[in-house]
Amino acid sequence: MNTGSRIRAKQGTNLGGANAHNRRVVIDALRVNGPLSRAELARATHLTGQTVSNLVADLTDAGLVVSGAPVRIARGQPAIPYRLVATGAFALGVQIDRHCTRVVVVDLLGHDILRLDAPLPDGGPDTGLPIIAGLVDTACRRLEELHPGARSRLVGLGLAMPGPFGIAGAEDDPWMMSAWQNRPTVEELSSATGFDVALQNDAAAAAAAEKLSGAARGLDDFVYLYFGYGLGAGIFVRGEIHTGHHRNAGEIGMALPFLAEQRTGEPIEHVASLAGLCRRLRIDPSLPDLFSAIEQAVASGAADTWLDDAATRLLWVVQVVETLLDPETIVFGGAAPAALLDALRARMTSLLPSHVDRPGRTLPRLTPGRADPWMVAIGAGAESIARRFDPRFSAIQNGSPQTQD
Repeated sequence: MNTGSRIRAKQGTNLGGANAHNRRVVIDALRVNGPLSRAELARATHLTGQTVSNLVADLTDAGLVVSGAPVRIARGQPAIPYRLVATGAFALGVQIDRHCTRVVVVDLLGHDILRLDAPLPDGGPDTGLPIIAGLVDTACRRLEELHPGARSRLVGLGLAMPGPFGIAGAEDDPWMMSAWQNRPTVEELSSATGFDVALQNDAAAAAAAEKLSGAARGLDDFVYLYFGYGLGAGIFVRGEIHTGHHRNAGEIGMALPFLAEQRTGEPIEHVASLAGLCRRLRIDPSLPDLFSAIEQAVASGAADTWLDDAATRLLWVVQVVETLLDPETIVFGGAAPAALLDALRARMTSLLPSHVDRPGRTLPRLTPGRADPWMVAIGAGAESIARRFDPRFSAIQNGSPQTQD
């Protein structure tokens, strides 16, 4: 008998866990495909007709699914389509960035229905946390005004901020928000708002937004290449985000490539990022009209040299990610002007050779994602929705708190 060391074992499941998983499977099928009949759900999910009927009834009683008008088919009884109710659940998404904070409310379909933001003054969490808590409170009140009773349908609060996490630092710098990371920010925000708070990095959050309602909807194995103040990647494997042991998976911007013109060991994101562009062009990244200044630099050709340098590094990133992970596609988007991302993609049309470049591909190797400064906040809320309703291995684990939908 083991009397000292920690026992290692996978977690088992029971009937309740399997039922919760099946509920998530049905919700996911309706989100990805739109309205489906019970017979269509049974065929698609490989569940029995009776199981699907019971699940649909439960979801209807919970206000998550509603039936539509019967549809006549060639033979037999008319089929009744069922669809998700967007207002059946809501979640809060909070982004803490270097110069501002954003708070959104997303619905069950991943659409953001409310946006609030505020600048973050100097002082780190001491001055910033009260501002964030105030925005969350305002968001809750406005949500209740829009949808009376919606407060009771808020399923969680997702928090996203730049990584990597767990890196000690005495003071903040352009690349890591150590003043926030060296505080128990999750616990303090939970205490201030009354919500359970789940933390992820900004790239993983943006990836969750693309999966729930964007270019990656319906995909299970993809990588989201996030271009913002830094550079990161959100990795989805078999439908679940891969966070890594220390929640730092996907910090591709910290990689040190060996390029013919770069032998100094400078991280990729010191060039291929908004911060790198601003440093090259001597633009203040805290400008309120930063996107306009960047768009002007792209249009005038002032950013051409930087675009070539950044695209060279991004081509290397794409090839390495494809080689290691064999994704269905790489979605490229982020918190950057659309004109900038378009210009980068235009310089990345000739991707480096990779084993994923094979006949019969149904998706391009590089898929355009959204260009939206609100992507991270939306994704933080989307992850809260996904954590509650998407099919996940944790949902069938015995005793998992996430099995209670």
